[in-house]
Amino acid sequence: MSAELELVAGLEVHCQLATRTKLFCGCPNGAAGSEANTAVCPVCTGQPGCLPVLNKAAVALAFKAALALDCGLAGRSVFARKNYFYPDLPKAYQISQYEAPFALGGEVRFKAGGSERRARLHRIHLEEDAGKLLHAVGSRELDCTLVDFNRCGAPLIEIVSEPDLRSAEEAHAFLTALKEILLYAGVSHCDMEKGELRCDANVSLRPKGASVLGVKVEIKNLNSFKAVKEALEHEAGRQAGLLASGGRVEPETRLWDAGKRRTEPMRSKEEAHDYRYFPDPDLAPLVPDPRWIETLKASLPELPAARRARYAESFGLSEYDAEVLTSSSSLGGYFEESVRGLPAEAVKTCVNLITTELLGRLHAEGKAVEACPLAASSLGSLASLIFKGTLSSKLAKEVFAKAWETGKAPEALVAELGLAQVLDEGQVRGWVKAACGANPKAVADLKAGNERAIGALVGAVMKLSKGKANPGLVNRLIKEEAAA
Repeated sequence: MSAELELVAGLEVHCQLATRTKLFCGCPNGAAGSEANTAVCPVCTGQPGCLPVLNKAAVALAFKAALALDCGLAGRSVFARKNYFYPDLPKAYQISQYEAPFALGGEVRFKAGGSERRARLHRIHLEEDAGKLLHAVGSRELDCTLVDFNRCGAPLIEIVSEPDLRSAEEAHAFLTALKEILLYAGVSHCDMEKGELRCDANVSLRPKGASVLGVKVEIKNLNSFKAVKEALEHEAGRQAGLLASGGRVEPETRLWDAGKRRTEPMRSKEEAHDYRYFPDPDLAPLVPDPRWIETLKASLPELPAARRARYAESFGLSEYDAEVLTSSSSLGGYFEESVRGLPAEAVKTCVNLITTELLGRLHAEGKAVEACPLAASSLGSLASLIFKGTLSSKLAKEVFAKAWETGKAPEALVAELGLAQVLDEGQVRGWVKAACGANPKAVADLKAGNERAIGALVGAVMKLSKGKANPGLVNRLIKEEAAA
């Protein structure tokens, strides 16, 4: 892309709310994977004479999302009918919000390119989901299109950002931060494989420094954060190529083809008037009780940014460690439980065990923190054994693995396996003398001032002690022996 041009992007994120039932009926929500067309009723399939009834739990989760994102809540919002024909929309209209959404403003803070960034939110509105069209089964293309209405009527919030994103990297970071907040607030499971978090991107180019936006192209079919990043990069290059060759960018909706790694034309860009919005006559305006709003606000948990700041202040953690430990609410909870009762000096040891051994094992086994077989208190005990010098960091890995597999307490495993570090100075000195006797060149190099030579001697002592000699004591005694 030309250095004189800049990318301008805004995202429309559809988030399925984690309710038990759908937005306007009692059918089960989240029926992904169920037999097709089994989670349906006359209301969500648009049968004549059936009236919608608003799900209060969905409204509560929608409002919590808005509060977590610092939006302003409207004292009155209105449901509208968005009219269009598509096979997955049985009523031929979607119940959404248009002129009067329930939330305005707000922002998402994220880090990109090594700096703190902020993207404003334009609005959040409530709406029902459409069904799902199947054009293929497995790897086989169909000669027809199948319709599954299970998702029809599922409760969604659409989070619309302002055009504040200036790169594909920023869009990826924005989505990561947004997903993190929604998960912490407990409003959605955000499972993209199940369609619980979906994204459309609006992309344009303009001369750097210009205030007027370029011609906007909408990209659909972005089913992963990686797809968003790749689609923005491709579309920016496509538009730049058109402009460089004297062509013009047409306002249109395009689809992302992940296989071909390019956007493809879908249809000309529709405008709001094409949908013939009007207030839904079957639903009253949404007017929340201010006291209820205060209750929802009080029920919000500590959010990621606040938790990171607390970890830095209370535990002295680095920015990197704080970000890793707050990447999920569950991991943060596990960390806090593991360091309960530990001295401050042992916290870093506990953090290292979590970020290396624990997360490595969870990733390898495809498990979530909630399914971790090692209790947080056990990991804290292991960190304490290392801090006290009872166990070396190397042998701690062996104890961790055994505790993971057996569920036994680290203290019991250290005794059972005979892994406790040897702190007896006389015994360690014997190993040191033997190691120095077997490595005279290393001793001579150390005497001559080559500090790196001590590594070979430490390794020899640890081999003789089968890893049980206390490293700090070994280093001191080797230096004493070399100086003698």
